Amino acid sequence: MAEWKETLRAAPLALPAILAAGPATAAGLMDPRQISLLWGLPFAGLLLSIALLPLLAGRLWHHHYGKIAAGWVVALLLPLAAVFGPEMAAREAWHILAQEYIPFTALLLALYTTGGGVLLRGSLVGTPATNTALLAVGTMIASIMGTTGASMLLIRPVLRANAFRRRKVHTFVFFIFLVSNIGGSLTPLGDPPLYLGFLKGVSFFWTTSHLFLEFAFCAVLLLLAYWLLDSWIWAKEQPSPPVLAVRERPGIEGGVNVALLGAVLGCVLLQGVWQPGEVVILGEHLGIERLCAVGAFLAVTLASIRLTSPQLREANGFAWGAMAEVAKLFAAIFVCMAPLLAILRAGPEGAAAALVGLTSDAAGQPIPWVYFWLTGALSSFLDNAPTYLVFFNLAGGDAGVLMREGALTLAAISCGAVFMGANSYIGNAPNFMVKAIVEEQGVRMPGFFGYCGWALAILIPLFILLTLVFFR
Repeated sequence: MAEWKETLRAAPLALPAILAAGPATAAGLMDPRQISLLWGLPFAGLLLSIALLPLLAGRLWHHHYGKIAAGWVVALLLPLAAVFGPEMAAREAWHILAQEYIPFTALLLALYTTGGGVLLRGSLVGTPATNTALLAVGTMIASIMGTTGASMLLIRPVLRANAFRRRKVHTFVFFIFLVSNIGGSLTPLGDPPLYLGFLKGVSFFWTTSHLFLEFAFCAVLLLLAYWLLDSWIWAKEQPSPPVLAVRERPGIEGGVNVALLGAVLGCVLLQGVWQPGEVVILGEHLGIERLCAVGAFLAVTLASIRLTSPQLREANGFAWGAMAEVAKLFAAIFVCMAPLLAILRAGPEGAAAALVGLTSDAAGQPIPWVYFWLTGALSSFLDNAPTYLVFFNLAGGDAGVLMREGALTLAAISCGAVFMGANSYIGNAPNFMVKAIVEEQGVRMPGFFGYCGWALAILIPLFILLTLVFFR
């Protein structure tokens, strides 16, 4: 037993508190430069469970996915407790909850509730032209209200517009590509990775001016590809659009939720400019601005519930199942991915040294296209926000320098994190939320590998083209 413990100590767990400190040893914690890739096995198990169990044991997964996800968390925390003691295991679990998961879930909850309280009226018929226009609108507003906010606002109108069509899964796949990911690339409000860059000193409109061409390139080509595909399916299927006795004029109900959504975005932005200090809660240092934001998000959620009529939510097809699924699964994802993120934090001195070494040439200069693909590949399966931060720091971590001399490298990191979050359901939280909402309405979405197949066929060729045009 003693030898077994020493072996694990030689390959310690990636402790989340180290994530902010880089490869240097934090006080009282293990050195991330000695972390073994074996500590990533629970994350691999969780990923395979999400991918395979809905196909192989759908009933079991549907009723017990929360317990299964929790089992993988236990598979990580029990060895930590056995080697380093229960106190450390509890401290690290609390660190993840306090610093990462609670703020993340509170923000998602507020966006989900307010977005589900806005009902877009109008006689929308899901023709190729209408669907393409809806995707284009969602893509454009995602940088203003965030990919989650835009997704929650528009997914239900798109579902209603296409209710009469038999073949419509492709519409929701492209919705995730465009509205839930690529559309959020122009401001720090659009997607969490860019918000972290803003907190690190990247100016608010830097992404607008430096990523616009990449955004437009991907958005236009994807919208064109979608219109051609949907037109071909429409011609082949020849659906019969519903005959409307009275055409309903476009309009919005639940305007109070639009105001509440604006309050949420204001709180997000405020955290970047107002930092009054820290408080210590159960040994964890927490920014006062972050605590205030969590409180504000919960208050907005309660206000939305209280001020929105049940009839409006019912007409909007609103249900809590999608939010519950994301909350449970992402709790496990946050904990289990911590070892892999810490290995990346260790840089050239960690277990992923060979991978990290690819980012620079023989002269030590960064290679933008490698940053784009490495950031993107890892953002596809790890949370794209901390992945962005890893490569931001690997590229030097000085926002002033990166915005000037390193502009191409920073653009590559930003595009990789935001765009390739679309490559899997877990690359970005809105992806999973959209999937869950669509399935609540009786539409069967592709499984985990099926969705990745769509991304492989459509997004990867697009990103290869993007590399050749912008990052070579």
